[in-house]
Amino acid sequence: MLTADVRFEGWTHESWSRFLALWKPRARTEDREAERARGGLFVLHEGGVIRKLVHTKRGRLTPGGPWPTPLPELAARHGASFAIAAERYALEEVMERFGARLRRSDDLTAQALTLVGIVQQMTAEGLLERWPRRLHGVPPPTQTVVRRALDSVCPSGKSVMLGLFDQGELYTMAVLRRQGSGFDVLAGPAEVLPRTGHLSGDWRRDDMYLARTVEELYGPLALGVFAEVDTFQRLQREARPGEWGRAVAIREVSVSPVPPAIALALGIDGARFAAERIGRLPAVRRLEPVLSLLRDTVGAAAGDTDLAGVLGFDPLAALRALLAR
Repeated sequence: MLTADVRFEGWTHESWSRFLALWKPRARTEDREAERARGGLFVLHEGGVIRKLVHTKRGRLTPGGPWPTPLPELAARHGASFAIAAERYALEEVMERFGARLRRSDDLTAQALTLVGIVQQMTAEGLLERWPRRLHGVPPPTQTVVRRALDSVCPSGKSVMLGLFDQGELYTMAVLRRQGSGFDVLAGPAEVLPRTGHLSGDWRRDDMYLARTVEELYGPLALGVFAEVDTFQRLQREARPGEWGRAVAIREVSVSPVPPAIALALGIDGARFAAERIGRLPAVRRLEPVLSLLRDTVGAAAGDTDLAGVLGFDPLAALRALLAR
């Protein structure tokens, strides 16, 4: 999704580190975060025996032991939060298949999707194995589907931005500008803040100034998302229906501008939240068959318009699965 001449600009070490940390898996409670296993385990096996063990935090471990051994058991034994196992020559096979399917005209998106498809195929064949399988059942999208999804959120010539605040101060932000089939700019706050002027300390007003400055620098915005960083991280992990719609409705999150696909998704999300709350009332429970029919009808009508309909899966659910501990 990045062009060959993509520019990274406006980042300091702090703002870039904060941005990357947003997408790091987190435990739901501080106690669990302190006790959880850390790092990953890579297992190489051949002939029914484990030939090599490497821990991302502790380095090489003493190999040996029978294969197959359940990966959750191996991970628990060596204090790892994830594990990946492969036949001894599986990585060479991955590259052989990748080279055979690659075409000179393939862009970065096509190459990434080809590689994902090969890994999934080899996992099904038993040559590769991973734990936990957080995205099990989520189909790999085709290149056409990816472009349709991008077009529905950010057409060519426009940008999307994320601005996060902490106690009134800008915590970090990112801007992606679309040109053609990919993004040619990934910008941080260092280029934007000097041109914005003094921020008021109220992010619900400062978001408008940030958005205006971004449009002056990078062109019209297709989507802008603003929130306190704690709120954003909570919503990434939130599994209850309607939380994003509720957060937007009560101004915990500001989305402006908002493309139609996102607006519809947020509207449906909010409707689910309202229906869930209303459905708990005793007098309303008698109408459950009618409410169920209405929910199914609304979901079917929205299926071809929102991002879940375009992608074939719920992107928010996939994000929660990736970020969960």
